[in-house]
Amino acid sequence: MEGSFPSDEETQVSASKPKRGGWITFPFIAGSLAGLTLGGYGWISNLIVYMIDEFNVQSVDAAQIWNVVGGCTLTFPLLAGILADSFLGSFSVIWISSLISLLGITLLVLSATVDSLRPPPCENGSSLCLSPSKTQFAVLYLALTLATIGVAGTRFTLGTIGADQFDGPKHRRTYFNWYSFTIYISIAISSTVIVYVQDNVSWGWGFGLCAAANVVGLVIFLLGCRFYRRVRPQGSPFVGLARVAIAAFRKRNSLISLESEDYYHKSHDGLVAPTPTKTFKFLNRAALITKGDIREDGSIANLWKLCTLQQVEDLKTLIKLFPLWLTGIILCTPLDIQTSLAILQALTMDCHLGPHFKIPAGTMLVFIMVSTCITIVLVDRFLFPLWQNLTVTGRFPPPLQRIGVGHVLCFSSMAVSAVVESKRLKIAGSHKLQNQDDLIVPMSVFWLVPQLALAGAGEAFHFPGNAALFYQEFPVSLKSTSTALVAMFFGLAFFLSTAVVGLFRRVTTWLPDNINQGRMDNVYWVLFGLGVINFSFYLVCAWFYKYQGTTKVEDDESSPDN
Repeated sequence: MEGSFPSDEETQVSASKPKRGGWITFPFIAGSLAGLTLGGYGWISNLIVYMIDEFNVQSVDAAQIWNVVGGCTLTFPLLAGILADSFLGSFSVIWISSLISLLGITLLVLSATVDSLRPPPCENGSSLCLSPSKTQFAVLYLALTLATIGVAGTRFTLGTIGADQFDGPKHRRTYFNWYSFTIYISIAISSTVIVYVQDNVSWGWGFGLCAAANVVGLVIFLLGCRFYRRVRPQGSPFVGLARVAIAAFRKRNSLISLESEDYYHKSHDGLVAPTPTKTFKFLNRAALITKGDIREDGSIANLWKLCTLQQVEDLKTLIKLFPLWLTGIILCTPLDIQTSLAILQALTMDCHLGPHFKIPAGTMLVFIMVSTCITIVLVDRFLFPLWQNLTVTGRFPPPLQRIGVGHVLCFSSMAVSAVVESKRLKIAGSHKLQNQDDLIVPMSVFWLVPQLALAGAGEAFHFPGNAALFYQEFPVSLKSTSTALVAMFFGLAFFLSTAVVGLFRRVTTWLPDNINQGRMDNVYWVLFGLGVINFSFYLVCAWFYKYQGTTKVEDDESSPDN
């Protein structure tokens, strides 16, 4: 059953394959992922406050530094994926990145505990505040650089090495569910527990917990090394893809043959590639055999003139996936805007839980992560098994359907956000608070929970769905890059959301500094419309997309023993 962990007997590979891998590796992957995520997000979550309070950095400058750090942690995984696929392998990239991350966090611990590594403390807004020296800034930026590289090199590469342990798409989808659950629950814990220690105990202890979690994660990962199935890097796959484009261009005047035997089928590992497909037929010329292309021993005479048919099909796959990848970026951009605007809303609302306890505005984002975790458990344990029992085929919903549900939930959360903001503005107007930016609107902050819960539920569908889709469909030589491209959704959306908010501020009056005077609800309605348009485009892309190896996938889905 999809919703439960299969036994190792069910995942045992054939005698012709290495006897490593299977669900016995999952505790090591999950434990290391939890530790490294706790260590990474423990310092990222509260970085703005640390720079303002301990390094006397202006709030806007601190926010800009945080934006750069956040964007890099989500775009650098692509570089880590390329290194893993082409040269080092996922295992080496992970343990090396873990050590780099530990070194960076250790420097943060030193900056928080050694007085000479930070400027003297001062009150906020005081003209007597001293800026950090060049040495102090150098240590801080070195720490942030190393820690950022470490986070970028571990989180999504762990997703790849974990998926490498399983043979069938059924097991990989279950794995990606629990991989996503581990990430979100770890971020939720780091954003609350570790941040609480930093704010209420000391920065040294807070960063120390991050370092300890990093060490624990690295140790757990290394303890499982004898169980891992490791995929060896095969050199840069991007060179092979470039060869396809150049070879097809050089043979642009050659007639495309309809006969399969006119194409070069043999791949580097001796396996026979599929027959030529009709999509992007002009690329088939790269594998078309012409005079002088093959030596007497059957090898290729010029790699930039003749490619294997498998290389041609790999490039076609990437081209077909590109529109779906774009829809993922557009999906994540409104979500990033929503999280930042929700904090602004929370700052103007009643954050009390009972008469004495007040919830920090930034903590409201934890509801997204909690909702994601709960939804993943419900989907994996109840919804998908129910789906399998009710359908005639008994097969698991394909990734594109899961992603589509995520789209609907995410743009629906924008509509809920617009309705809640309209109510907040009406209450602010009825109490004449439009010109009082320092007064609290008498409306509970928990009105924001439904929109955040919907966004979290949407992420529970689209994030594991995209990870499973790209891993399943990408060429074998690009598996690490596939999961890194999912990280690029959030990284590029992170930067795009900043640009979109800036555009709103320049061309409209909807987002003034005092949001009680603005129309943030209109912003949400525009994001809702963008989500609907993007979903429509996604439906078109998904309708025309054909899964790779469809017959094999269906056999794996319907097999009771897989």
